[in-house]
Amino acid sequence: MIQQYILDIIYIAGALSFVFGIKLLGKPESAKKGNFIAAVGMGLSVFGTIFLFKGEGDVHLKNLEWIFGGLIIGSVIGTMMAKRVQMTQMPQMVSFFNGMGGACAALISLVEYHHATTPQIVASYNVITDGVPQIIQVVSDIHPMEIGKAIVIYLGLIIGSISFAGSMLAYLKLDEKIKDKVLPLQQVINIGLMAVILGIAACSIFGWVAIPYSLYVLLTLSLLYGVLFVMPIGGADMPVVISLLNSFTGVAAALGGFLYDNKVMLFGGILVGSAGTLLTVLMCKAMNRSLLNVLIGNFGGGASKGEARAITGTIKEITKADAASLMKYSKKVVIVPGYGLAVAQAQHICHELEQQLEANDVEVKYAIHPVAGRMPGHMNVLLAESNVSYDKLVEMDEINAEFKTTDVVLVVGANDVVNPAAKNDPASPIYGMPILNVEEATTVIVMKRSMKAGYAGIENELFYNNKTRMLFGDAKKSITELVSELKNA
Repeated sequence: MIQQYILDIIYIAGALSFVFGIKLLGKPESAKKGNFIAAVGMGLSVFGTIFLFKGEGDVHLKNLEWIFGGLIIGSVIGTMMAKRVQMTQMPQMVSFFNGMGGACAALISLVEYHHATTPQIVASYNVITDGVPQIIQVVSDIHPMEIGKAIVIYLGLIIGSISFAGSMLAYLKLDEKIKDKVLPLQQVINIGLMAVILGIAACSIFGWVAIPYSLYVLLTLSLLYGVLFVMPIGGADMPVVISLLNSFTGVAAALGGFLYDNKVMLFGGILVGSAGTLLTVLMCKAMNRSLLNVLIGNFGGGASKGEARAITGTIKEITKADAASLMKYSKKVVIVPGYGLAVAQAQHICHELEQQLEANDVEVKYAIHPVAGRMPGHMNVLLAESNVSYDKLVEMDEINAEFKTTDVVLVVGANDVVNPAAKNDPASPIYGMPILNVEEATTVIVMKRSMKAGYAGIENELFYNNKTRMLFGDAKKSITELVSELKNA
């Protein structure tokens, strides 16, 4: 009894650590501390369960060698991956780890299904074999269990499998190993497959129809749905699906908490599920997409209503010396970071550029689009890594009002989030997506390696604007030369 009280206290402490950890994750300067606090709470909960939990009949956990073996192997692999990952690969790692969470939830359902069911004997026969009487029992394919537990098990399997398959495909797509593909009648296929999955689950749970190996049929169909769900998604829509799959994993983990009557597992799953859902809604708003369209896979393939209009104008280049001079004698400069900044690993030198400009009494801010990069918060984490002050990171809704009073906007590797076609061209795949209104500034300097299209695969009207000047080359090298020009000026 005392052990149970101690375990309950540990669970409460673990749950509180999750809440405080998430709270501290809200700011870059406290995010590391928040992550550590949440990790300590999770560690306490895991070891408390291992050593203090007692099941029915006052039985402790068994197979501790397998448990600790898994903990050690997983810890070593996770630590090595975290230390080696580049900031450009952070979205891939997040998707991979999230997929592992979904896989764990699905495996819990598979294991607990067999623990929770009792084979039903429908007939017995007395036979004599080699003169020895024997009883042969016929067991039904249907394994009745408590309906509430059956619902939790089947939902955990479905949601966990979708999260696993979807996250793994997202990982491969972010790593550019698989390209987007939209099937004919994609919506109809997705909706139909989900209807079949729910129908089989309902028949199995309530015993309406006997479906042999229904759990494994659902596992296969759910994995297929996860692939079909993510397969058409591309372009700047990827942050939406990452946050949505994260919420799926949280819900699946919460269902595992129900199965084991584990309060901290339930609480942690609810936190992840709700936070992921809220983030998904925010991402949908930033992308001007509805959550319903996300759920049925109706985005990423483009919303084009016709042929995109031709872009007119000419490209105008600028030298590094002229760009440095232009920024040095400005009153306000706004830097727009994009995925190209991460690819070039230019965040540290970008911070040095900011410091050089401020030394010349230039006000510097960073304009952060909600879906800049490949996952929510990618740019915030990237810049925080280089010690950029959090109060200089200004969200889209706030910074858009300041572009009219900005002398120079420096776009570093961003593309789709500054493309005016989102406002001007109804035939564009990104039409309707809220963007950073950088074209309202006096001058726009765009840093790019080439004229290659962005992640959405379309040309950018901004590059042909009369206010725009292109500065071609590697972002890190170009900014380094800009810093040298400022120092020598």
